[in-house]
Amino acid sequence: MIELTAAQIADATGGQLVAGTDPDTSVNSATTDSREITASGLFVAKPGEFADGHDFVLSARERGAKLMLGQREVSDDNGTPVPGIIVADTVVAMGDLAEYIVARIREHSPTTVIGITGSVGKTTTKDLLAGLLSEALASDDPDAVVAPQNSYNGEVGVPLTIFRASLTTRYLVVEMGADHVGNIADLCRMVRPDISVALTVGSAHTASFGSVENIVKTKGEIVEGLSQGGVAVLNADDPRVASMAERVPEGAEVLWFSTANRHDSAYAPIVYTAELSTDDNERPHFYLGYNPTGQPADLQLTTAEVTSGLTGIHHATNLAATAAVAVAAGLDPETVGGLLHGRGPVSKHRMARTDRADGITIIDDSYNANPESMRAGLKTLALTGRSTGRRTWAVLGEMLELGSDSIKEHIHIGEAVVRLNISQLVVVGQQARPLYTGAVMEGSWGDEVDHVADIDEAEQLLNQRLQPGDIVFIKGSNSTGLWKLADRLTADPTTPRQGDLQ
Repeated sequence: MIELTAAQIADATGGQLVAGTDPDTSVNSATTDSREITASGLFVAKPGEFADGHDFVLSARERGAKLMLGQREVSDDNGTPVPGIIVADTVVAMGDLAEYIVARIREHSPTTVIGITGSVGKTTTKDLLAGLLSEALASDDPDAVVAPQNSYNGEVGVPLTIFRASLTTRYLVVEMGADHVGNIADLCRMVRPDISVALTVGSAHTASFGSVENIVKTKGEIVEGLSQGGVAVLNADDPRVASMAERVPEGAEVLWFSTANRHDSAYAPIVYTAELSTDDNERPHFYLGYNPTGQPADLQLTTAEVTSGLTGIHHATNLAATAAVAVAAGLDPETVGGLLHGRGPVSKHRMARTDRADGITIIDDSYNANPESMRAGLKTLALTGRSTGRRTWAVLGEMLELGSDSIKEHIHIGEAVVRLNISQLVVVGQQARPLYTGAVMEGSWGDEVDHVADIDEAEQLLNQRLQPGDIVFIKGSNSTGLWKLADRLTADPTTPRQGDLQ
């Protein structure tokens, strides 16, 4: 984080200094986790659903925190208030401070801020882009490219990402998630992206949004929030995303991306995948194409041949989006293709493939789930099994936040498992039972489909019935905990298990 004084933080957040706080006290990092505090750090005391950050202020102080940012004073055992800044709402203050930091960085250096949203693919695209830009810069500066850790993408996660940036940051990549109309507009006010990326619009979070139309409205806020002269990078293959071109501010540009080999005048300029296929491990393979005008005579098919390190042809959308952003940022397509080649997963639990020593393969996509990502992952599993002749297992949990469509969508996924000829289905958790019902109604029964109460039962069943050569796909919404099962199945068998991390 850029170095800030207590007075600057108070000014940026509209807060008041705690009595006795030296306004010139400076900090150079910030966190909401007292365990992560470093010397000269700012501890952000954020009230939460299960814990109140104010209860950890003294612990953070012992670990080296110079200042606290919170909603009330906290005193030590001697009754002396901990130095800091008091605000009306800590989360709002985080956003205000993030906005101030981005403005300071822009004043200092030619930083490019990239905002990414979409119902699926945000984290994978963020990871690909951060790695590609870092390699392209070949800078010794560890802060040259800053991107979110894990899936930090909301009103708390975006500021935490920005707090990691410095005055020398060249690319600041921000992942933007939402569950209500206006969320992304608020995030854009913090960072004012120079490049805004809209990947897809699906049915995730329908329960909180109320309708798919509201999801489109919210995702499109990312192009409305572009900085002056910015670039909107839009998916030509998703009609809902394509419609966002009408919302791009005057003076901003549109750069399209596609996996459908588009190079006609309706979408130009465009970055696209040509001759898209998959290799024997279901990893996307293509040639990267670029057409700046949409006219056939201007077709530029680069010589860069790309085989991705990601599993699943659905990742072609993320790869094309990454390439388009890199072109928007000034890189030439051929260089971009070379940088994409072989680049694999970074964040955990996202189509991460583990080939165990016993011949069993685990495809761990357990970070989250919605109907679109479920179908994409299951298709990849089916194709992998078909091309290799191996037995396939789908271990699936509940998809959350689907509202009134939840039962229907789970039934449809169960039906899809059967239609894709996946060998075995294990449904985990009572709330996911409609998925089991859908498979049974579609004609799967007996030993082909099982419903278990929890991940312990799932693990026991798999340990009893898995055979060398089997491929196991694991997916469910994050709070179902299926990632714990994935961790167990991919752990080194020689390492004793100490229990699941919370």
